[in-house]
Amino acid sequence: MEGVDIRLEGIWKIYGRVQALKDVNIEMVGGCITSILGPSGCGKTTLLKIIAGLIELDKGRVCFNGEDYTHVPPEKRGVGIVFQDLALFPHMNVYDNIAFGLRARRMHETEIKDRIYRIMAMLGLDPREYINRRINELSGGQQQRVALARALVLEPRVLLLDEPLAHLDYKVKQKLLMELRGLQRRLGITTVYVTHDQYEAMSLSDYIAILNDGKLIQYGSPRDIYENPENLATAFFFGDANIIDSQAIGLGNNGYLIVRFEDVLINSIHEADIRLEGVIDDIIFQGPLIRVDVKINGNGIVVRALTTRKDQTAKHLRIGDKVAVGWKLSDAKILRGGD
Repeated sequence: MEGVDIRLEGIWKIYGRVQALKDVNIEMVGGCITSILGPSGCGKTTLLKIIAGLIELDKGRVCFNGEDYTHVPPEKRGVGIVFQDLALFPHMNVYDNIAFGLRARRMHETEIKDRIYRIMAMLGLDPREYINRRINELSGGQQQRVALARALVLEPRVLLLDEPLAHLDYKVKQKLLMELRGLQRRLGITTVYVTHDQYEAMSLSDYIAILNDGKLIQYGSPRDIYENPENLATAFFFGDANIIDSQAIGLGNNGYLIVRFEDVLINSIHEADIRLEGVIDDIIFQGPLIRVDVKINGNGIVVRALTTRKDQTAKHLRIGDKVAVGWKLSDAKILRGGD
């Protein structure tokens, strides 16, 4: 399937006095997964519905492969949508749920059956076992697969997903994320995935668009955004970082220093350019990692260290210990306060 490039040009959406979207410009690469990431109320779902044609924008353009789709009705855009609440029909069985859109197109029942069996097998739902089950007889993960099957069976040009895994437990969510990533790679379908979960976005996406207060604040690959946040909002929201007033650590009034938890050294700081002393305020065990909260002159610095057998340093730390922390300047980034 040929991937559809999606270009959003100067998108504005206003509800009364609330500016939900403010001059959003994004070019989404065809055949890739782009996540729209941001806190609740930042405009993610509104933007997704504008791509789908479910909401009229106030200003701007939506283009598919360079063609203006701004005023094309939803049913003619070739998009498949999975909403957060899934919107499955509880009075129908699995087969009838998946067949709903195909029957609306008056497709022959033989072709409907062929498509449904094929897509169910692709999604790990054995048709012989699940075809006649009611929705309330399925687990959360199985319901997610049915909702995804209902969207994919239409063979859409674009797949839009609005926080579809929000209500699943961690293990099921991780499994479905990897399955979704693999499925998208096989189909090559342009996918837009809305989430407020940064780790979902990192795990799944080729590109991420971060929204804050209705504005696009950064767009790029997960690695680029993680390693090079362009503003304080991105540094705060995407990944875990210490955001430190540069004046407080003797670097002058340049703004704020951004250093990731894992880039802070503790005790073994002979390679560090910045060196500080403090007291351990808390230690949190996180499996292969340990989070160490250090107080330095009333300010907090967080260290994320390995607890592997090869590196025993973190295992011997205790609350109340005096420690030295530091980092290389090359591992940090300085942003102005207004950035």
